[in-house]
Amino acid sequence: MSISKKYDFQISEEKDTWRADIVRRASSKKTVISKTQAGFKSEADAVEWAKKELALFLQKQSARNKRQAEKRS
Repeated sequence: MSISKKYDFQISEEKDTWRADIVRRASSKKTVISKTQAGFKSEADAVEWAKKELALFLQKQSARNKRQAEKRS
């Protein structure tokens, strides 16, 4: 789904609504939910939101990592 192996998204159905989660692979056995949004009326809406938010999340994370690297130098 995404280019990154560490970050991805999951879609799940809850009764009559859909939920999208942005997940981070913490280890080979453990995943951590980094961001979530619920209440989508269709799976397509949830997937669209997840793809958009994942791209923004990765941009913010990359910028944060660069700032932290600069502080260490």
